[in-house]
Amino acid sequence: MELCLYFTALKYQLFFNTTMVKQLLKGDLYESVNHCFRPTKLKTACVAVLALVAVNNVSAYTISERAHVEFVAQQNLITGKVTDAENKALQGVTVSVLNKNIRTSTDANGRFVINVQKGETLVLSLIGYLEERVVIDSKGNIEITLEKDVRGLEEVTVTGLAGQQKKSTLVGSITSVKPEELKIPTANLSNAIAGKLAGVVAFQRSGEPGADGSTFYIRGISTFSGINSPLIIIDGVPASTGDLNAIAPEAIESFSILKDANATAMYGTKGANGVMIVTTKRGKNLDKARINIRLENAINTPIRVPKFVDGTRFMELYNEAVNARGTGEILYTKDKIEGTRNGLDPLVFPDVNWYAEMFKKNAQGRALNANVQGGGAKVDYFMSATLNMDDGMLRSSDVNSYSNNIKVNRYTFQNNLFAQLTPTTKASLKLNTQLRDYKGPNRSVSDIFSNAINANPVDFPVFFPNNEQFPEGFLFGGKTGGRYNNGFINPYAWMVDGYSSNFQSTVMATLDLTQSLDFLTKGLSANGLMSFKNWSSTTTSRSRGVNNYEILNYSVDADGKYIYSLGRVGSVQSETLGTGTGTEGDRSLYFQAGLNYQRTFDLHDVSGVLVYYQTDYNVNNAGGSLINSLPKRSMSYSGRLSYSYDNRYLFQGTFGYNGSENFAKGSKFGFFPSFGVGYNISNENFFEPLKDKIHHLKLRGSWGLAGNDQIGSERFVYLSDINLTSQSFTTGITQDYTRSGPSYNRFSNPNITWEISEQYNAAIELGLFNSLNFVFDVYKEDRRNIFLSRQTIPDYLGTSGTTIYGNLGRVSAKGIDISADYFKQITSDLSMALKGTFTYAHNVITDYDEPAFAVNKNLNYTGYPINTQLGYLAERLFIDDAEVANSPIQQLGGFVSGGDIKYTDYNNDGLVNSDDRVRMGYPTTPEIVYGFGPSFKFKKFDFSLFFQGAAHTSLFMSGFHPFGTSDQRNVLTFIADDHFSESNPNIYAAYPKLSKLDNPNNTAVSSYYMRDGAFLKLKNAEIGYSYKFARFYCSGLNLATFSKFKYWDPEQGGGAGLSYPTQRTMNIGVQMTFN
Repeated sequence: MELCLYFTALKYQLFFNTTMVKQLLKGDLYESVNHCFRPTKLKTACVAVLALVAVNNVSAYTISERAHVEFVAQQNLITGKVTDAENKALQGVTVSVLNKNIRTSTDANGRFVINVQKGETLVLSLIGYLEERVVIDSKGNIEITLEKDVRGLEEVTVTGLAGQQKKSTLVGSITSVKPEELKIPTANLSNAIAGKLAGVVAFQRSGEPGADGSTFYIRGISTFSGINSPLIIIDGVPASTGDLNAIAPEAIESFSILKDANATAMYGTKGANGVMIVTTKRGKNLDKARINIRLENAINTPIRVPKFVDGTRFMELYNEAVNARGTGEILYTKDKIEGTRNGLDPLVFPDVNWYAEMFKKNAQGRALNANVQGGGAKVDYFMSATLNMDDGMLRSSDVNSYSNNIKVNRYTFQNNLFAQLTPTTKASLKLNTQLRDYKGPNRSVSDIFSNAINANPVDFPVFFPNNEQFPEGFLFGGKTGGRYNNGFINPYAWMVDGYSSNFQSTVMATLDLTQSLDFLTKGLSANGLMSFKNWSSTTTSRSRGVNNYEILNYSVDADGKYIYSLGRVGSVQSETLGTGTGTEGDRSLYFQAGLNYQRTFDLHDVSGVLVYYQTDYNVNNAGGSLINSLPKRSMSYSGRLSYSYDNRYLFQGTFGYNGSENFAKGSKFGFFPSFGVGYNISNENFFEPLKDKIHHLKLRGSWGLAGNDQIGSERFVYLSDINLTSQSFTTGITQDYTRSGPSYNRFSNPNITWEISEQYNAAIELGLFNSLNFVFDVYKEDRRNIFLSRQTIPDYLGTSGTTIYGNLGRVSAKGIDISADYFKQITSDLSMALKGTFTYAHNVITDYDEPAFAVNKNLNYTGYPINTQLGYLAERLFIDDAEVANSPIQQLGGFVSGGDIKYTDYNNDGLVNSDDRVRMGYPTTPEIVYGFGPSFKFKKFDFSLFFQGAAHTSLFMSGFHPFGTSDQRNVLTFIADDHFSESNPNIYAAYPKLSKLDNPNNTAVSSYYMRDGAFLKLKNAEIGYSYKFARFYCSGLNLATFSKFKYWDPEQGGGAGLSYPTQRTMNIGVQMTFN
């Protein structure tokens, strides 16, 4: 077989044997030409020719077909090779002549040939690498090394429905993070984003395996109507937080968030809270498949656990509380206290550390990810399998034949297949499968923690051994007089009284088809996407009754051994395991179709997108509810038009025209436009002299509208909700005669519509010395038409007992997002990078449809941020009873005396009651979130640190008060150490005077228990060593916490710190890559 190539300008006609060409192409292209030709100017030309042969598949030519290639030979053809810092050839590098329309790209071996005059400048660029400029001073061959761009200035950003755009042309506020920055020792991806993405407010409230993901918002909270979390898009399809958490970082190609209206307007009524976009990897055209394996093993320990007193101290404090108030409860005897102090008998004088009895010091976590990437010219693939196995801290009991500890196994499979069906048609099929197998206690884990920490240590032991009196069964300790089967809860028995198993499966399939329409007009293409998702859950629970026993009396024999008799607490409970089951699930269908146009005319870049999409969501088990059985549906028409002149002057307009089934006919659709402009100052010719100092300078701004149709759990509010069997009709002289009949649960409002978010955004992007990059965004948002129940309609109009909804609320929000990154190649072996982000998101409620309080404006929501606590202003503690008598009367409940909390009479009416509450402190959701940290690489070693913090947030301690009217709660050490008493008459003590009975005056929500919730954490640290195909590393999560608040992890928020604690993780791992 022969291939004939014509070089018209050189007037040469060359004949190649195609078998020979294919053999030559297996080697280095440049060396192959050297092998064929003597040093002539034809040699350089043939480099390009053979590259064309390689691209066009020589096996397709026959002896009767001749390929005619026009190649203009010049006297100034330059050849070159481009490599990275490790001397590996780089393919696809764009090589162009500065200020000329001459460009080419490197082949698989990094080689290129280009026509350039002496003294002209070559510009070399590749995504992920720093741009390099080379001045040509001679002919011949040149070698160029590109440095990796670790500053995050990727040239292409995924923008959701708008497809992909060059980062330099963006005018909307979009932030991206590299997937490798999300690789921290956690099973939930959401735990890796706090502090990594400017504009994201994220925090973790629990450390319970399977429920330890973070809560996150984009630019904070701007609504109080229901859903305020962002829209999550995975591979072009709406997804849940659980779907996001299940993705392994190795499977992620790109991770972006859309923050302003110009970026989110195309999502219309779904985009007001921001959009988070994740794209999974695709295959690559590789000679051999690339296999990557990650193995990790982690040890988890609580960051902080509340500390309580021992048994002896508890009884002393209990007696002090009884005596201080004179309430007359039976005191612990001196014999009981001394017997416990001396440890005479653990059953008669128990001193139980319930936390130590029920929880291990640490728990184990294991992770495995294996992925394969490969393919050819026509088809490529990416396959990933992830296994996460996490154990809880609950101790396994010998009492039962089953384990009650938490064990969560998660399996995630991602399979992506891409195919070039024809020269103009591309298709992809993505399959995501998630399996979650949970086993744990039958009781709520939070309740188990709360009971374990609240239970006092001295009233009963964990359990008694079987004896002649009770030879069989489980003899759990107990005490008569409580609320649970006439007894107090034995936390251990509560923990082991059953188990629960839950199996969940999620299957999501997405088919994507793209057709080039160049035959109609160049740059036009059509796209269609369809996705189906099904989630199902099956739960089985087994539980049995618990029998508790207490010591009725005891004696001591001659040998000093304690002899006791037991009595049952409450009624007999069956110890036979009972079974309960439950199933639930849902399914969704998503369809999308669109047109995409992108074309460059000289210095003019024009692109546009038109998209139609619709969603259909159904609950598999509606539970007999008519409303729940109806599908939730929406549809949208969206578009974008972008224009760039010489990559200097930028404009983008977007719109979303969206319909929702939540609203009445004639009001179902809304139009959400936006526009943005940008100015790449650094691309101006006059800026060239500054390029070595300021390599990037860009200004951008945008305005737009976005919407939110997620108005809480209510549906079809434009219709009335009527109860046909209401017992609300009363008559008779004393209104004691009732008849059944229809009544309104909810009045209709046909004018209900979506929330509207009007947003303004301005930003500056600055790059200095080719190493430092800085992005500063400032924004303002007006969120109006917020959905809520009317507060201002008086009951005498007949609306008592019913609900009337309207678009009544309004919130004003503002903030800033800042990101900065720095990279420096210090030596050929040593490099350093720094990264930092800062997010400030502040909101104020400007309208809440509140009654026009004549006096008590302090009770209003209006004028304060969302999630700001309402409570009493505490001044200090009362000095003595005389001060109480001379102060405004406090009507919070309980008997107030010296040592109790003194509150401010805010309205000066001589009384302290609910009318004197005010909004206080910062919101419980942080207004400030930030992160920063360095990373270093020295030869084969790498090391990184990342700190993450939050500020402008308050937490309120509650539910931690000792003793209780019908409980016997334990005492936190900080209360024991610093409370008001005769020996410590400090009016600024950490806790007021003790009380055996519940004292509402001292337990009310107030500034006395408000604490600064700010913190700074060493969130992640990692050290690694690379050797051949493997990298070995040690890493840690939540390694250190710095905060004014010391009682528990402040990131868990307020309350009593009695939920499953957040965890500190120590992790070792290995990552191996095989080509």
